[in-house]
Amino acid sequence: MRILKGAVIPHYYFLYVYGFDKEYRKLACSITESYFSVHLMQGKRFGVLFVCHGNICRSPAAEGAFLHAVRELSLSHAFLIDSCGTSREHIGDTPHPLTIQIARNRKIYLDSKARQFHRKDFDQFDYILAMDQMNHYNLKALAESNEEKEKILLFRQFDPLVDKNQKPPDVPDPYYGGKASFQEVQEIAERSGKGLLDWLRKKHNL
Repeated sequence: MRILKGAVIPHYYFLYVYGFDKEYRKLACSITESYFSVHLMQGKRFGVLFVCHGNICRSPAAEGAFLHAVRELSLSHAFLIDSCGTSREHIGDTPHPLTIQIARNRKIYLDSKARQFHRKDFDQFDYILAMDQMNHYNLKALAESNEEKEKILLFRQFDPLVDKNQKPPDVPDPYYGGKASFQEVQEIAERSGKGLLDWLRKKHNL
């Protein structure tokens, strides 16, 4: 059995190897194998990608909020988290100053650089969260298989304030708005990010 680097080996393992009693060793073996089967399964990192148009307002806010929620539960080992845009407009730019400021007020620190979505992202990420219907449509147009299409979800389907029987609304683009618009996006990002994390934890038994 391959043991993950950095895994904490329970005392059952040593009882299994050095135990005094055959039946005790058998029990320790069973417990140890169960332990490692769970931890080896958890060794998989689930790729989560947040996508908006330019990757400077909504998707960095969503990435930051989700990462913050993940860290609070000590689950960083279980996820690969990133964000990007469907356009080339802001490649290399840092997030919008108001996105950074409002996230910082929530003790969430953003340091991403904008990049454009690439087809290889379908291979690297298991869940691709579109911020709105237009980006959802554009991503679906890039998908070349049903498997790739199934990875694309609307971020606000995980917003607990959204009626699950209705089509998820867009995360509104705050780019041309004021501080209140960016504050609204931050609140949506935090709610939906936590909802997404709850869903993933249940789905993958994290």
